[in-house]
Amino acid sequence: MMAVNNPYANYKQKAAETKTPGELTLMLYEGCLKFIKQAGKAMDEENYQDKNTNLIKAQNIVKELMVTLKTDTEVAIGMLQMYDFILSRLTDANINNDVDALKEAEEFVVEFRDTWKQVIQIDRKQRHGVGVGGGSSK
Repeated sequence: MMAVNNPYANYKQKAAETKTPGELTLMLYEGCLKFIKQAGKAMDEENYQDKNTNLIKAQNIVKELMVTLKTDTEVAIGMLQMYDFILSRLTDANINNDVDALKEAEEFVVEFRDTWKQVIQIDRKQRHGVGVGGGSSK
């Protein structure tokens, strides 16, 4: 049987292909948060299979962030340590059904995501000029 061409999946793939590295990193943070929230919901419902599936997805995203991080600055080394900490909290949440560990991991990922959004906005302003939407005054 032939696979049906899914226009939405095709659109999402094209959208991801046209993202800047910064936007792709933001997508990873967003995805990680989505899986953490789904894992928390599964914990509340005592659905341990969904909890495990979602936490493994969140852990894989953090591992991807760790692998792609260039550790050539003190800031990057600090980020790597924070990713490692987040990973350990996600693991604790999964093994021990630890809601507090899950919340702690979520708070750090939210902080990274929010900071990253600011970095992208600053970068856009620097690349495209401060006046977003404003024309030149000629």
